[in-house]
Amino acid sequence: MERNIQKNGLVNLFLLLAGGAATFVAARHANSFAGQVAVAFLGLGALAAAVSWFQMRLEERERLEKMEFDEVTKAAGSATLFQSQEAESFAARRSREQFERFFVPGFAVLLFLLQAGGAWWLWRWLQKTLVLPLNQPLVAMALLGMFSLVLFLIGKYSAGIARLENQRLLNPGANCLLLGAYLLALAVGGIVAMEAGFAAVDLWLARGLSGLLALLAVETLVTLLLEIYRPRVKGKVARLLYESRLVGLLSHPEGIFTTAAHALDYQFGFKVSDTWFYLFLRKSFVALVLAQVGLLLLSTCVVFIEAGEEALHERFGRPVGEGVIGPGAHLKLPWPVDKVHRFRTRELQTFNIGFVHDEDDDHEKTVLWTVGHYKEEFNLLVASREPAGTATNAVSGKKSPPVNLLSVSIPVQYQINDLRAWAYNHRDAGALLEKIGTREVVRYLVSVDLQELMSSGRFQAAEELHRRIQARADELKLGVQIMFLGLQDAHPPIKVAAAYEQVVGAEQKKRANLLDAQAHRIRTNALASAVAVRVKREAESDRQRAEVGALARVALFTNQMTAFRASPEVYAQRAYLQTLVRASAGARKYILATTNSQDVIQMNLEDKIRADITDLPMPALKAK
Repeated sequence: MERNIQKNGLVNLFLLLAGGAATFVAARHANSFAGQVAVAFLGLGALAAAVSWFQMRLEERERLEKMEFDEVTKAAGSATLFQSQEAESFAARRSREQFERFFVPGFAVLLFLLQAGGAWWLWRWLQKTLVLPLNQPLVAMALLGMFSLVLFLIGKYSAGIARLENQRLLNPGANCLLLGAYLLALAVGGIVAMEAGFAAVDLWLARGLSGLLALLAVETLVTLLLEIYRPRVKGKVARLLYESRLVGLLSHPEGIFTTAAHALDYQFGFKVSDTWFYLFLRKSFVALVLAQVGLLLLSTCVVFIEAGEEALHERFGRPVGEGVIGPGAHLKLPWPVDKVHRFRTRELQTFNIGFVHDEDDDHEKTVLWTVGHYKEEFNLLVASREPAGTATNAVSGKKSPPVNLLSVSIPVQYQINDLRAWAYNHRDAGALLEKIGTREVVRYLVSVDLQELMSSGRFQAAEELHRRIQARADELKLGVQIMFLGLQDAHPPIKVAAAYEQVVGAEQKKRANLLDAQAHRIRTNALASAVAVRVKREAESDRQRAEVGALARVALFTNQMTAFRASPEVYAQRAYLQTLVRASAGARKYILATTNSQDVIQMNLEDKIRADITDLPMPALKAK
């Protein structure tokens, strides 16, 4: 290996580093996303060029060591003295072998991780990035164009040396220089497209380059896996693991067959490029590709529309006839002259307002305020009937506004009833309809009471939201019919749900205590009224009884006086007998049936003896 080869590898490394740094500054200043993504390729190419330059030095040391050994052997006249120490004599060769056995595979693994991680990070970054206006685009185009030209010239020079002198270690750096030149040319094209009014071209170019970086990571991984099973042929130089065949193909598109032949020969261990099939493929490749493209275009002339679908038939971007075709088989001109866009117009489509659905929670049936129902829930403002300033914050002492936060879950189902309006009146009718629904929900919630919405007003709220969203969709001519809107749950935010439940429980207990007090009041008042009426009626009864008794005694005395005047003796005897009857009404009386007895009759006028002892039935006398 000549000294200028190492210098050429070092120049490649320096150009990749300097070009990457200068490109990053220029692309960052100009807001060129494609230029910034191209810096990742230049940086990874610099790593590959650095490893290849270091390997050049190891091989150069091995070559010098071998030349020194040969000179010493010739001077001694015989190599027998050095045969036993040959393994110890070639230290440079051992270093190079250890480098290729351990460091190169390790670097290939690191390169794969950097490519995969860089592709993932760049894709995430580009997804969140907005298209920014260009900053001094003419200066950026001039700088990037100059960098592209320099990289192309040096890359072509290095690639020519590597091909003519069979210097395989120059290929990684040369290929990365050429690829970097082409990518910077694409970045310049992206800036030109943005200046022409195509603002999204640069961003799409950057995303395409991110995909290319991911493809390079896949290639590196496949290369590492194939290296494990590659047949080892003694004396055959191993291909560099960190040299990408895809980069070589992109940097040398004219050598696609040569690259493929080398790859196949290296992988299978024999001359695959000398087989008849490979020669036939190389000779008829263009015809085969054209035939395949023709068949592919011919297959686009027939389109099948499934049941439940409708499609828009366009020719050069304009509707053909009515523009809407129904289910079945249809003929059309080949792509890209005619295009067909399918839509499932008979299918109920759904979007959700207020939450993000989680497919893993479909089995959950129990719904609690304190437990999350969905993957993500949004808090919306809702009005409150409490007058402004009635609630005071205990911490700050400030009066709270009459609003609350509420989490609602509203699934909306709709169907496309006018396909042309749905597809042509707006760029993304589905996203617009979802935004309309969200806006109408927000507007409605700030006009209703929290307690009413969570209790008796849910059905009325669902009907009103259905009407509003349909009216707004008709106004914008979206071409949809809202089939169903359900206010399936409305509850306070999860963080305050427990406290809200305590408040609701306290209010329920308060209402229950009020109802108990009212019941006790009604019961006590009714009982008191009844007692008062009873006492009053008893008093009136006693009064009437006393009056009637007095009147009766007065009338009796008047009658007694008349009877006494008529017959004093009879009256006295009758009064005596009546008194005796009343006094002896409860006394026991004995009747003696004998008439000739002189017994003394004693009448006991005390309390009567127990009837169960004295009033016993007499046994009947049996006749003899």
